[in-house]
Amino acid sequence: MYELAVTGDFSAAHALRDYDGPCERVHGHNYRIEIAVTGERLNQQGLLVDFRDLRRALGAILERLDHRNLNELEAFRECSPTSEVIARLIYEELAGPVQALGARLRRVTVWETERASASYEPSPE
Repeated sequence: MYELAVTGDFSAAHALRDYDGPCERVHGHNYRIEIAVTGERLNQQGLLVDFRDLRRALGAILERLDHRNLNELEAFRECSPTSEVIARLIYEELAGPVQALGARLRRVTVWETERASASYEPSPE
């Protein structure tokens, strides 16, 4: 099994609903996103997936989040835009494009700060 990882980033504001602490107020982060993809077979060039194609697919999603107040986006109308929820949202939007590239999206990790991250990967079936 091969595993590849690429990173991307975006800056955005958010506020955590029903949170008792300073994060209930609007504040911002420079988020770093890491995706890991897996697969069994390499193509004729010896690649699982071209890193450039992975970064492009991830970038298309991050572009929609960049320099936004995440609470104002439809995806976060019913829930707080926590790192955990952001990781799941990116996973759900990216799984299809990664599969079309010939790999399987394994995990999405959202770094809110240098020292704090949350990851999402679906439960094994």
